[in-house]
Amino acid sequence: MRICLFEDARVADLAPLTLTRPAFDLLCGLTPLRDKHRTYFAADTVGYLVRPHLADLTRERNPHAPVNDSLWLRAGSTVLVNGRWVPPTRPPGTPAPTTRELFANGPFLGLCDGEVAFAAVTPELVEGLTPANLDERLDDGLSGLPRVEVGGFVARRLWDLVDRNGRQIAADFPAAVDPDLTGFHPPTLHLVGSASDLFVHPTAKLDPLVVADTTGGPVVVGAGAVVHAFTKLEGPCFVGPGTRVSGAKIKAGTSLGPQCRIGGEVEAAIVQGYSNKAHDGFLGNSFVGEWVNLGAGTHTGNLRTDYAPVTIHADGRRIPTGKMKLGSFIGDHAKSGLSVLLNCGTVVGAFASLLPTGELMPRDVPSFCRADRAGVGSDEANLEPLLKTADAMMKRRGQHLTKTLEALYRAVAAQTAGDRRRALPGGDAVRLRRSA
Repeated sequence: MRICLFEDARVADLAPLTLTRPAFDLLCGLTPLRDKHRTYFAADTVGYLVRPHLADLTRERNPHAPVNDSLWLRAGSTVLVNGRWVPPTRPPGTPAPTTRELFANGPFLGLCDGEVAFAAVTPELVEGLTPANLDERLDDGLSGLPRVEVGGFVARRLWDLVDRNGRQIAADFPAAVDPDLTGFHPPTLHLVGSASDLFVHPTAKLDPLVVADTTGGPVVVGAGAVVHAFTKLEGPCFVGPGTRVSGAKIKAGTSLGPQCRIGGEVEAAIVQGYSNKAHDGFLGNSFVGEWVNLGAGTHTGNLRTDYAPVTIHADGRRIPTGKMKLGSFIGDHAKSGLSVLLNCGTVVGAFASLLPTGELMPRDVPSFCRADRAGVGSDEANLEPLLKTADAMMKRRGQHLTKTLEALYRAVAAQTAGDRRRALPGGDAVRLRRSA
């Protein structure tokens, strides 16, 4: 099966996490969305249609895959898959359809809640298709195809992934974990609940005095992960490969991506990977990107004192979420100082810096900005030191800032200049700080 993962215009609504990665690379449950797409269609060939500033990064990370390649698209029948779609989990033992079976009745659109989840198309239907005209083609050129409801859900905002994360861990578990390998754990681990909902990779290390509670859902500890004493893992939760958890409370609905350092209390949150929250502090109902460092005592509010629904500030406007519990959304390479306090519904852009003030931070800190006692200020002029710091942090995990990543970050800095201009007037910053 040939599939092509695409990004439509609404990936912008998943910012700041999609500023620096394609939407299908976002983590939800036990795997990124792209892995779920590949599994759902049993794909043997995967291509990509991504925003131009992400094309080189996508090529670097998928060196043998076609990226924004119109010739490849026309080479055969292909399933165009919306990168924001989270497919339903097939029951164990149910095979994915073959290309012949899927196209038996001709091209069609797979819909989910009124949006295109995927389009099964023949070569002539994708003639001239590019990332620039994809939305127009879906709305016009392909809109006349037969339509089939296909289930799953489409992420319209980041909190959609956060809200469903616990259920997604449970849904991913049967397909991702061999049932013959569940239940294994060191005798020093205290297990509450069914052993059939516990998976600890043989290379993971769990100290004595660790509790895993599977009564609410699966607990998964990935390869090379280390869980230190006095940690409680409450399912459904996922500790990714190489991640270290130190004396923490990991509550239901949490996914920790690879190579994180986690302490304190984490509830119903997603950490994309390679990020540090190593000390005490609360992270709840939030989505944190890669290479983020949350200083000791950083807390995210996730519930208003009047229990009213939380709003967020994005795209220069207030957006009602309808959610009573909602934390923060933090872009790649953002940093917070000691005891930083984040209000409900806070959006922190890529490379933003949050300095201690003893007060709640502004609820909208654009990319390449800093927030301190003076309000929100731009760090765009300090781009070189920020990139140097990023490289230093990445080397601590055995990686480095590639030229492709550096070019991407420079492009993001240019793209978000308008966000900084809107945030810099003092009056706007003060109003955002005081509002709930």
